Amino acid sequence: MKKELAEVIGTFILVFFGCGSAVLMGEQIGMLGISLAFGLSIVAAAYSVGNISGAHLNPAVSLGMVTAGKMSVAEFIRYAIAQVVGAILAAFVLMLVAQGKADYTVAGNGLGQNGFGAGYLGEYNMASAFIFEFVMTFLFVTVILGATQVGAPALMAGLAIGLTLAAIHLVGINVTGVSVNPARSIGPALFTGAIGPLWLFIVAPLAGGALAGLLFASGMTDAKLDEA
Repeated sequence: MKKELAEVIGTFILVFFGCGSAVLMGEQIGMLGISLAFGLSIVAAAYSVGNISGAHLNPAVSLGMVTAGKMSVAEFIRYAIAQVVGAILAAFVLMLVAQGKADYTVAGNGLGQNGFGAGYLGEYNMASAFIFEFVMTFLFVTVILGATQVGAPALMAGLAIGLTLAAIHLVGINVTGVSVNPARSIGPALFTGAIGPLWLFIVAPLAGGALAGLLFASGMTDAKLDEA
């Protein structure tokens, strides 16, 4: 259970820091500040619980590890459950804190939930949202697999991954609020009732993460054949 508990704590850090920056400080720090909060939360989690669980913090990352041959399906299921639990706990605590402000309402202010279409940030349509989430998750998991492979500078992995997530947010907050992580989307959605678009933020990231793992595994196999 040590690894699963680490994933709960790490995902809590990611969702509370990231979504919390949008809900509690969004007007003061803007999209740049929110992007940095998400990226820095990954750095914090990576260097605190990474040596225990690998700090996946994201079912799409864990699925990429499965398709890359670095993780079993059974372990993926345990990790994914832990990650969703961590995200739900973070969203709940964030809601408790935000409700201490007199003019805050969950319906009116939200919890940093993801979305698309009319009335949501840049009002991008479903196709744009799906493409963005799929491609960005693919790139994100590709960076993670590369930064954590044997031979990569281990001490720099957390920083590289965190900066990548910050860059993804800089590009895409106006599109979907940026998920690239089903757990991050599930937590806030449960308390805000934003269940309708949730399927996209589960399917697209998982598909992108799985593809990244498959291509990584294929590349590793080709490299081994070349060495032979």
